[in-house]
Amino acid sequence: MGNRNLIQYLMVTLKGMAMGAADVVPGVSGGTIAFISGIYEELIFSINQIGTAVVKTLPREGILAAWKQVNGKFLLALFLGIALSVITLARFISWLLENEPVLLWSFFFGLVVASVIFVARAISSWRAATLLTLALGAALAYYITQLPPVENTGSLPYLFLSGALAICAMILPGISGAFILVLLGSYKTVLDAVHERNLLILGTVFLGALFGLLSFARLLKWMFQHYKDLTLALLTGFIIGSLSKIWPWKVVLETRVFDEKIIPVVEENVSPMSYPGDPQLLWAILLAIAGFSLIFMLEKLAARK
Repeated sequence: MGNRNLIQYLMVTLKGMAMGAADVVPGVSGGTIAFISGIYEELIFSINQIGTAVVKTLPREGILAAWKQVNGKFLLALFLGIALSVITLARFISWLLENEPVLLWSFFFGLVVASVIFVARAISSWRAATLLTLALGAALAYYITQLPPVENTGSLPYLFLSGALAICAMILPGISGAFILVLLGSYKTVLDAVHERNLLILGTVFLGALFGLLSFARLLKWMFQHYKDLTLALLTGFIIGSLSKIWPWKVVLETRVFDEKIIPVVEENVSPMSYPGDPQLLWAILLAIAGFSLIFMLEKLAARK
């Protein structure tokens, strides 16, 4: 963590916008974007300072000292980008999910495959324990993606819990916070609240997310400090295990009706040749390559910071 100029903070905001766009899609993790853009550990360590800054630094040294301790400029720039992206892209992403799912999933599939390579490269020592942890992470993430979703619910205590669990997933590369909302039956409620600017629902989810974020960041910081390679292996496994969820060609096995809209809730992956609709194979491959390439472009940008 160091001082940045205005252009560098603008880059952080753009990275936040990329995280927000990923988090809107059920199956893609904003934590993956944070990791590949070189800000993941800074994000975890900054969030982890919030509790100490509020309880100890703020009463003794004032707002400016507390703001500096939590790396406030960085967090403000990042979360501003996430908020802007969610507010402006939620409707567009919803339209793509409904009208161009193959092309959208193809882009993110290429992005996530490249993320596996990127995160795995950060592991300094490959041992039996590292490989076992990677396999465990992959199995856990795959199991989570196969769970059936529960019924949609809009009760405020449940939405608070949904926000807390989703944010924990959101900052883990490979596990999508949006998909956790789908599993919990809260995704459509939250997405509609974004569209309709329902401040009560959004505020409840935000408070839940804040609670979950402050609690979970401490664990992640401890893991990075004491077991960095194993933590990276676990995160790599999470990303690998999530690939089945974002495979572009799916057949819907079960649907539910939300507000007179038919929403797929159980799907099966198929080959492009077995896809009942237009597989759009050429465009799908091109977009997957674009997503794959984007990761290494972001890596170069992060290296120039």
